[in-house]
Amino acid sequence: MKKITILLFALVCVKGFSQSKTTGVINLTSNMTANFTLNNTTSKVTLVLTGPSDRWFALGLDVVQFFNMSSGDVVVYTTSLNDRNYVGTVAPAIDASQDWTTMSNNVNTTTGIRTLTLERALTNSDTNDFQLPYASTNSINVAWARSSFASTSLANHGGANRGFATGTFTTLGTEDFSLNATSIFPNPSSGEFSIKTKTNLSKVNVYSQTGALVKTIEVADDSNEVELKVSGLQSGVYFLELQNDSEKSWKKVIIN
Repeated sequence: MKKITILLFALVCVKGFSQSKTTGVINLTSNMTANFTLNNTTSKVTLVLTGPSDRWFALGLDVVQFFNMSSGDVVVYTTSLNDRNYVGTVAPAIDASQDWTTMSNNVNTTTGIRTLTLERALTNSDTNDFQLPYASTNSINVAWARSSFASTSLANHGGANRGFATGTFTTLGTEDFSLNATSIFPNPSSGEFSIKTKTNLSKVNVYSQTGALVKTIEVADDSNEVELKVSGLQSGVYFLELQNDSEKSWKKVIIN
């Protein structure tokens, strides 16, 4: 019965956040994606960017096909994230103001994919940054590039290792204060997760894909923030059963 319950709840769609809109996942190439979410309540943009873990990769914001690279906003990952701007066909110059914050940086050792969760204000006074005012931003053009071989030193990316894409923003639903609106990050992770809810949380049960109970955490004082640490587990998919006095919710996490 537990296995069936897990599978049913794993298919439930989570309601969106208040005054937010997202592009969803923009597929750039075989191992690069981008996902922008604009939040009018916090005045922040969240960018989830994936790319190869063994070389540099970059994403230019509001860049159209056949642009001349004379100017523009770009984030580049080498051994760390850099906020940069285009100055021609040479390597993008590092911006004097580093406005992106790296919220998480995880590598899946099986697939070789790095996942970055980045955050920045929607608008600021930095003339090198592409501004994203919530009300008027309905789409975004991006250019992507990556090294053609394993290297974190910026150099020519090779003709096949760059391209262009457009993301269209879709408004999310009304704010959800139930356990369904719980956020878990980083995800995937090596086994350490931060759980944040918009309501109280009493207990967290961790289950394997086969329905086996792995761990139970009793949450002190019905807090809405919990640090979950599960060590020694095999890589794979696990389900978290979140509970309080009035409801339950299920979340999927990945341990790499």
